[in-house]
Amino acid sequence: MKASNRVFSLLEFRFLDTRIQYVEQGAATYRRQVVAFQIVTIVWMCVEAAVAVFAAVRAQSVALLGFGLDSVIELASATVVILRFNRSLQINERKASRVAGILLFALAVFIVASSILALANSRFKPEPSYLGIALLIVAALAMPRLARRKRALAAKTKSGSLRADAVQSSMCAYLASIALGGLILNAAFKLAWADPVAALFLTPIVLREGHQAFKGETCDCLD
Repeated sequence: MKASNRVFSLLEFRFLDTRIQYVEQGAATYRRQVVAFQIVTIVWMCVEAAVAVFAAVRAQSVALLGFGLDSVIELASATVVILRFNRSLQINERKASRVAGILLFALAVFIVASSILALANSRFKPEPSYLGIALLIVAALAMPRLARRKRALAAKTKSGSLRADAVQSSMCAYLASIALGGLILNAAFKLAWADPVAALFLTPIVLREGHQAFKGETCDCLD
């Protein structure tokens, strides 16, 4: 009887050990996927921010500049996530979220001030930016797919920071669509006011995301 109990205990231990190893391997696989997606996000955000700001300055586009500066904040968000999944580094997610929230508030103030100045200045005539239009089309099409994949991984890893970053990716697509509308109207119909007005439409979204980031919350409203 004792021998059979020992055999049963040994088999149970091996079964549990196998399950633990399987869970650890699964977690490691998800971790690698998260890191890979965040590296892709970081590289893209660097390109997106650089091209958007360059095109914005060249074309005097407030909407495009707001989009480019938001890309810098999304770059910081992606960096936070990749650091969170790096076991050798420890960062405080709540503090990082508050910093991101403050930066988003500052971005909203900048967008509003720049848009009002542009609308009040009759000499303000943003030039059509076909480079900016191409960039915004790519962002509007690609970012929703990336956001969906991040949300799936966030659910599997139970990561709040990754889910918040997925919301940022969704917001990037939404902002790109709004800015794109302003740039296309300006390019097609020479409506100089369309650019700063499009920028103003970005402001409520930026403020909402800033408020939620400062409180350490995420939102599914753009999913």
